[in-house]
Amino acid sequence: MIERSGYPPIIIFTVLAGISYIISPAITILFLAAALFTAYFFRDPDRRIGEGIVSPADGKIDYIEGSRIEIFMSPFDCHVNRSPVSGKVISVRFIEGSTPPAFIRRAGVRTNEILIEGEDGIFRVLQMAGIFARRIVSYVREGDYVRKGDRIGMIRFGSRVVLEVPEGYTFIRKVGEKIKAGETVAVKDESIQRS
Repeated sequence: MIERSGYPPIIIFTVLAGISYIISPAITILFLAAALFTAYFFRDPDRRIGEGIVSPADGKIDYIEGSRIEIFMSPFDCHVNRSPVSGKVISVRFIEGSTPPAFIRRAGVRTNEILIEGEDGIFRVLQMAGIFARRIVSYVREGDYVRKGDRIGMIRFGSRVVLEVPEGYTFIRKVGEKIKAGETVAVKDESIQRS
């Protein structure tokens, strides 16, 4: 499956490939490659949703501290973001800012903040734009109800997603691990104690 906003550029590159084949067949390869990469980038696969609190993004975990986990999404990761928990969207707020390379952790970055009220408190998802990310797409609005694993947005090209959880949860993944949206990243503290 392809994320809906990926169809227009795929169609454009495909049409250009057809036109260029008549004018200059060598250029056709470039347009076809662009169409294939665009389809790959905008892929939106179905996911099996894990237990507990799940990752909102595909990518590499590069920071965990307290209640905060950060995931770096390279251009080769799926960029469709998912809700880490079931609950009500209580706020969606765009914050203008800079767009440094996504692999650099920095304050003041262009961000879309989504607050979801789950049964244990407020979960904060930050979609942060990197230097190549020119658009953050939010699929949800204030007042919406989301289920864990529902698609909540997308960031185009390299970017970063942050998840902050309420007290009472422990992250079970480690810095340096690759993760996919929908996989378990945190469980309730009592779950750790019982296991």
